Amino acid sequence: MTSARNRRRVLATAAGLTIAALVLTACSGKDDSADGGPTGGGGGTLTIGTTDKVTTLDPAGSYDNGSFAVMNQVFPFLLNTPYGSPDVEPDIAASAEFTAPTEYTVTLKPGLKWANGNDLTSSDVKFTFDRQLAIADENGPSSLLYNLESVEAKDDTTVVFHLKSENDQVFPQILSSPAGPIVDEEVFAADALTPDADIVKGNAFAGQYVITSYDFNNLVSYEAYADYQGALGAAKTKEVNVKYYADSSNLKLDIQQGNIDVAFRSLTATDIEDLRGNDAVQVVDGPGGEIRYITFNFDTQPYGAKTPEADPAKALAVRQAVADLIDRDAISEQVYKGTYTPLYSYVPAGLTGATESLKGLYGDGSGGADAAKAKERLAAAGVTTPVKLGLQYSNDHYGPSSADEYAMIKDQLEADGLFSVDLQTTEWVQYSKDRTADVYPAYQLGWFPDYSDADNYLTPFFLTENFLANHYANQEVNDLILQQAVTTDPAERTSVIEKIQDEVAAELSTVPYLQGAQVAVVGKDVQGTQDTLDASFKFRYGALSK
Repeated sequence: MTSARNRRRVLATAAGLTIAALVLTACSGKDDSADGGPTGGGGGTLTIGTTDKVTTLDPAGSYDNGSFAVMNQVFPFLLNTPYGSPDVEPDIAASAEFTAPTEYTVTLKPGLKWANGNDLTSSDVKFTFDRQLAIADENGPSSLLYNLESVEAKDDTTVVFHLKSENDQVFPQILSSPAGPIVDEEVFAADALTPDADIVKGNAFAGQYVITSYDFNNLVSYEAYADYQGALGAAKTKEVNVKYYADSSNLKLDIQQGNIDVAFRSLTATDIEDLRGNDAVQVVDGPGGEIRYITFNFDTQPYGAKTPEADPAKALAVRQAVADLIDRDAISEQVYKGTYTPLYSYVPAGLTGATESLKGLYGDGSGGADAAKAKERLAAAGVTTPVKLGLQYSNDHYGPSSADEYAMIKDQLEADGLFSVDLQTTEWVQYSKDRTADVYPAYQLGWFPDYSDADNYLTPFFLTENFLANHYANQEVNDLILQQAVTTDPAERTSVIEKIQDEVAAELSTVPYLQGAQVAVVGKDVQGTQDTLDASFKFRYGALSK
């Protein structure tokens, strides 16, 4: 049995990044030569646009796609996924391997440096993971480290991770996840989040890029870091500016007019469809691991544990009725023009262990909605209709089509008089705080995977203490999740993963309904997009050039 902190394995989802600004001189002290100037890189400048948002640059304080997108450019990782692959390899590590069933030993490459000149040693690595667990921020990824007992820095280049359970099949992947960016112990605080301004001022970077100018959720400028020794190699473009957009229509306008070079997250499905016919740009599709789902707060949902009318059977019937009424095909086709496809379980199609557990249990049994079944469930549980349901979505985090998406969900739930939905929206910065403070009875979330394994869609959500913080707890599910993570036989592990999905489908902590692909729109002269739009689900600027 693991402790509360160790059971938590998160990931949220969620979204956003980008910005842009004039690039300032870097601090490496190298001369401005043809091989990339003071920091390296292949020359030239790229401007990237996005509507995603950053929460914080501190890896201990954010678990969202927008923040992680920045971290992937500027922080080093022990292990990483090379372009075009979902599999991890040593990054700033020279080697990484199990040296005992509960010991994972990493040897760093010699002579590593932070961009500020500080030595990057095993002491920084130990500090990184110790502070993740010490801070354990509600919106951070510390729950991914549920199996980490302690970290030992044996010498300047040797780190030993002592694990609680033997044969952890996902720990190497976790080292490449949002819990994995290594930070400079001379810049970051040990027991509290470090402000963005202090991180940028401290030049505490050692990834492919350093940040040279930072205007929060407005404009960020990067320069290639010549001393990066990781698996991704030298960045192909010296300077990158990332610009945040409040409105996707302006993002579309700028990419089609050539004012920016890349638009990545999030254009509307209609805009993407329109741009596919525009000869001035390329629309590039990549493998999809993103999912969309409704989360229920087990304390505050109708008949939830902390409500005056608390009744577990009625609360379950409400969740089941929602699952009966969702018409995934309609949302897919009408809102997203097929760029998102129906999802009927918790692990998306294409990953080992994926099932369609929800399809046979809810709706018409074939993927369609069934109002008669929903009405029957509610009546059998003694639920008075219409059920009043507060439903929240973010208007700026999951793309501009969220309003249409949730307007359709509201219509689907209300069509037969079974629900009365109070639909509300909140900007992401506040939303990410409210959802963990029991403000929303039911709410929108999306998931952007940290690594290409079914585990990444189970542990963050369904361990007893999880990223959702929605008060769902099932000891059998908890134990099965821990079991699959250390099961070495592939067939046996797949069987356990399938069982987990069946168990959760019966209780409906969340209702997943869509799976999406990665899409980037780039100028005709931009190269390398397909290299980074891969199954690692990490959009690395260093692969791009023009």
